[in-house]
Amino acid sequence: MNFTISSPANAVIGRYNLILRVTSGNKIFSRFLGQFVLLFNPWCPGDDVYMANENERQEYVLNENGIIFVGNAKYIEARGWYYGQFQDHLLNICLTMLDLSLYYRQDPVTDVSRRGDPKYVGRVISSMINGNDNDNGVLLGKWQGSFHSHENPSRWDGSVVILQKWRQDNYKPVQYGQCWVFAGVMCTVLRCLGIPTRLVSNFNSAHDVDRNLSIDKYYDSSGKSLNIGKDSTWDYHVWNESWFVRPDLGTSYNGWQVLDATPQEQSK
Repeated sequence: MNFTISSPANAVIGRYNLILRVTSGNKIFSRFLGQFVLLFNPWCPGDDVYMANENERQEYVLNENGIIFVGNAKYIEARGWYYGQFQDHLLNICLTMLDLSLYYRQDPVTDVSRRGDPKYVGRVISSMINGNDNDNGVLLGKWQGSFHSHENPSRWDGSVVILQKWRQDNYKPVQYGQCWVFAGVMCTVLRCLGIPTRLVSNFNSAHDVDRNLSIDKYYDSSGKSLNIGKDSTWDYHVWNESWFVRPDLGTSYNGWQVLDATPQEQSK
């Protein structure tokens, strides 16, 4: 006999056990047939991550290589990055990442039930890419001081070795990452799960700490700069955008959605 399995477009992603049960009179026979993995499907019009353009699907889902722009506004450097989302064991690592999150540990039933929603999965992955919440995250950030005892962030050139090291070290955060490393790894994980994802670099990037939507600088009456306030302007910052619909906000917000895994101030 041949069986065809048709899953709903909004089904929960993850590992499934396939069991055949045959009822004959009063007897029931069950047999475990195997396991399969269900992912988001950008080729399926009913899926929240559906992307109509095939060239864009090739670039934002299937492409394992990319360029990350870093540096400063007057000297922009193109840095090659290997995403490697289809390499051996990467899918298992990405699915395990969902099960290690604080969301799952605090309420596993609710967490799993929401894994058909790319908004929710994006937030969980964004949290898990950094290890600042004591949640077994992938990378620890460091922006100053010496890197001699661990890897200098500038030496990473791909996600695969980072994710493999994270698994080999029993899911302890890999040291160290900075914004483009966080973004590169998150792109790998989201593409692996079937969510179209890209990287965005911004130069002269405002970092507003007190949430008043302005960068505040203070001067005394003679015009001397005062070291007050923590707002700053970074040479550059790199984050991710993922493609999915937003039924919670309305159709005008469908499309590219901002996700930033670099640990900064906590948000809600």
